[in-house]
Amino acid sequence: MRTLASIPIYQVDAFTDKLFSGNPAAVCPLNDWLPDSVMQAIAAENNLSETAFINRRTSPFTIRWFTPTTEVDLCGHATLAAARILFDEYLPKESREVSFNSRRGLLKTYLKDELIYLDFPADNPVSVEELPIINEGLQIQSVELLRGKDDYLVIFENEQAIRSLRPDFKMLSNLDSRGLIVTAPARQVDFVSRCFFPQMGIDEDPVTGSAHTVMVPYWSQRLRKSQLRAIQCSSRGGSLTCQLKKDRVLIGGATVRYLTGEITV
Repeated sequence: MRTLASIPIYQVDAFTDKLFSGNPAAVCPLNDWLPDSVMQAIAAENNLSETAFINRRTSPFTIRWFTPTTEVDLCGHATLAAARILFDEYLPKESREVSFNSRRGLLKTYLKDELIYLDFPADNPVSVEELPIINEGLQIQSVELLRGKDDYLVIFENEQAIRSLRPDFKMLSNLDSRGLIVTAPARQVDFVSRCFFPQMGIDEDPVTGSAHTVMVPYWSQRLRKSQLRAIQCSSRGGSLTCQLKKDRVLIGGATVRYLTGEITV
């Protein structure tokens, strides 16, 4: 008879202080890696934009992220959720920092004023020529188009243009990128955004920490300020406190735990 293994699982709403908003992520702390196929199957079963797996036997901890269909190189909200669970359940109560090894190098997180901050590498976007597939997929003409390491970044004139978008996800799934970020200046905060990843099996991500590694350098230069407040105006919504520090982006957000449980595989 096959021996069954029990794996702890937690679900956290990231970049929000209210349950049922922000971006939900699953977190699975492990004593050793599971086969990739099993981690991918767990992520598909969870059916959340990302599931984070943490290897607790490495130093620093190693983190990997899976969407329901594929592994990704960087994920902000699931890292925020993973840090929350480690601070609450696995680290000494006085701990204020935790680091992760990842495909994108060393990632640091720390607690400050009830928020958890991600310390991620900045991704400075560069201007590229207009792509008809983006304008057609968004069904509106953009102001400017740039590209970072993973995603296209589309600039619009105002917040209303962002909120009123009704993308053609089938068309956007043909982009040669991880996804598409749309952003514009705002009145109550410095900028707003939405993020579309149909190529990754996620039409619209509720709140995307990693996307802010691209947006913060752009808006910091344009607005001539290093500290920025942002809202991702998806249907769930989320708030982020950001800062550009040389070649790093600090991305802060609140978290709310939704679920504590166990997986049997």
